Amino acid sequence: MAKLSQDELLEQFAEMTLLELSDFVKKFEEKFDVEAAAPAAVIAAPGGAGAAAEAEPEKDEFDVVLTGAGDKKIQVIKVVRELTSLGLKEAKELVDNTPKAVVEKVNKEAADKAKEALEGAGASVEVK
Repeated sequence: MAKLSQDELLEQFAEMTLLELSDFVKKFEEKFDVEAAAPAAVIAAPGGAGAAAEAEPEKDEFDVVLTGAGDKKIQVIKVVRELTSLGLKEAKELVDNTPKAVVEKVNKEAADKAKEALEGAGASVEVK
């Protein structure tokens, strides 16, 4: 079998369907005992931990965690009920068993509004 140049190999790959190409990658990994890596991981690896931190996408989901109810526990329970679909009993249990997440996986704006409302009621809050 004649040795193919890199350009000839690329032409062969261009003619393949995605399923054929996926099957080829699996066979290649098995034959050479390697694992295909995502391009971002390959780029970040040479730079060390600093480069990897920069390559991470900006966080777009936040959790608002109630860390303490403060002196106005009843007001905090009311705000928790407004922010969630919890009943009175469940909201009271959440407030009593801090630290607990009040809202999870929300955008930055919603997390800031929830934090502001809870702090306004006298609670201690963290956004994670």
